[in-house]
This record gives sequence, C-alpha cells and structure tokens, in this order.
Amino acid sequence: MRQALWEAVRAVRDRELPVKWVRPDGIHLTLKFLGDVEDGQESALRAALAAAAGLGERSEPRGVTVHIEGFGVFPDFQRPRVVWAGVAPDPALELLQHRVEQAFAPLGFPPEARAFRPHVTLGRAARDARPRDFPGLEGALAALAFAETVLVSDLDLMHSTPQAGGAVYQVKHRERLS
Repeated sequence: MRQALWEAVRAVRDRELPVKWVRPDGIHLTLKFLGDVEDGQESALRAALAAAAGLGERSEPRGVTVHIEGFGVFPDFQRPRVVWAGVAPDPALELLQHRVEQAFAPLGFPPEARAFRPHVTLGRAARDARPRDFPGLEGALAALAFAETVLVSDLDLMHSTPQAGGAVYQVKHRERLS
C-alpha cells in the first residue's frame, strides 16, 4: 500500500514544489505524536502501547481496517504546510486512537485538544515556502485517483530522526492489536 500511494502522488511530486516528501517506507498513520521523549521512559512507553493495543483482552489478534482515499493539505490551500492522503473515519480506528490517548496521558503526554483527523502525511512544505510557491496544487491533488483499504494489525512506537532529505523512522516497539 505504501508503494502504491507513493506512485499515486508521482504527478504532484514531479511538480518540484517546495515539499519534503515522506519516503515510501516512512508512510504511516500517526495516532499520537509524543515529541521529545527521555530515554528512561521507554519501558513505560512500551507498557502504554501494550495497554492501548488491548494486550490480553482477547485471545486472538485483531486489526483495524483503514480506508485511504482523497488528498488535501493542512491548514488550507492558501498556506499549505502538510500534504496528506485522507483516511476515512471509522469507529474502530477512533476507539484505538482514544485508547492511545488514554494510555499515554499518565506518562505526561496529555490528550490532544483538537479532534482526531486521521490522515497519512505525504509531505511537509519547506520552512521558507510561501503560498505562491504552490501554483495548481489544489487541482493537482484533486486529479489524483487512489482508494485502498488495508488491515492494520500492529501498533508501533516510532522514533523519527529529522534529516535533510526528510525524516527517517525507526520502529522502537511493536504490539499486535488484540
């Protein structure tokens, strides 16, 4: 799915916009952004991830269906900062995200004040980019065709390292959804 999504946005990537594109292997759905985390917190973070994944609540692993379709930007096309692929609202996904929020709150990561808007980040505008640097972006994204459904069976604790060519992501811990 990651590679198919990467290929689907090729026409927009080829426009040479001031965007740092997420590499195919880094395409993911964020349920909670933690920011800077102290090294000593890793075992507590792993336990919180296990709690959010529902470890021990059911005997058989189970996943969440994620449907990806449509493209857009945050906050808007007048000042695009993030280019994204849409994720259809789904009660199971919203419940999982809520469980993540609840599991990490006691560790000093308060629940997000904004409503959960599931999306897959495809790229981020360069810091010095101006609105006029994105001519035709709205139409180009509207012209893209992509619709795919995937079963997500794992919840990952990720570490991102910013680099000149875009962030590099590393799985620090993985829990099976159950």
